[in-house]
Amino acid sequence: MSYIFPIGGGKGGIGKTFIASNIGAIFAKQGKTVVLVDLDLGGSNLHTFFGINGVNTGLHNFLNKSQTNLSRVVESTGIPNLSIISSMNCSIEIPNLFHAQKLKIIKAIQNLPFDIVILDLGAGTNSNILDFFLCSDEGIFVVTPEPTSIENAFRFVQGAYFRRLKQLLKQHDFNAAIKEVNRTSDDIMVKSPDVIEKISEHDPEQGKKLQEKLAEFNFKFILNLLQKQNDEKLGEKIEKVCNRHFYSNFQFLGNIRYDPRVYDSILSKQIYVDKYAYTPTSTDLQNIVKTWQGVNTIESYPDQKAYEKI
Repeated sequence: MSYIFPIGGGKGGIGKTFIASNIGAIFAKQGKTVVLVDLDLGGSNLHTFFGINGVNTGLHNFLNKSQTNLSRVVESTGIPNLSIISSMNCSIEIPNLFHAQKLKIIKAIQNLPFDIVILDLGAGTNSNILDFFLCSDEGIFVVTPEPTSIENAFRFVQGAYFRRLKQLLKQHDFNAAIKEVNRTSDDIMVKSPDVIEKISEHDPEQGKKLQEKLAEFNFKFILNLLQKQNDEKLGEKIEKVCNRHFYSNFQFLGNIRYDPRVYDSILSKQIYVDKYAYTPTSTDLQNIVKTWQGVNTIESYPDQKAYEKI
């Protein structure tokens, strides 16, 4: 099956789309089949990075049922092996997805016939964004060195972590445990941050199982727009803090140095790693992919036809 690679973050303007498009191009140049899915609903601009002025098909065709298979609404980016699913033609109400629509999109994404599926998510912590981020066993969040970005990144992590916790608690085994904890607790309702400890006290075996389930989700993150005056070890410090306070695993993938030519590549609608292939920032992007591949083995898709039906 394909590897799903969600890219999110708590703040706008931190470079999620830039990173998604360039990492997608790097994977495609390795011979992997890659599709970029623009899930910045209401703020779609992923197509612009590839100089695509008009999109004929996209997510809107899947949602209005004129196409029942998400893999049939992909468009070429002009880069071999790299495709895109745009949301630019969706209605202005698209940010307010119905629950059934969201589940339909997630299921279709999980069945896309590509080696790698990269999800370019919008900013913030609403339930749709968090559920898209959690549709894989790992997600990547982007942060910049500014205090506001770091603060929003922690809020994003907390939102995703506790949403995953709530999903787990709805499962039958844990649901019985939390009901018993609430019945015997002095509190009217045990809150999410305390529930793991409460369950562990009441039923150590169930508590351990819950911790193991949370550990199955891996947060990976990238520090973007790093400048000379910034602390190069900031990413490592964030990783250490997060691993100390959460049961999920956190891995820092690397820094991406600030380069004013990024803006130039966006204006010219050319992918940065193509236009400026030998810059330090391109090297940073390549190294992030290598670091990620060091802990993930991606096999080429064995038989795409087997996954055509959703």
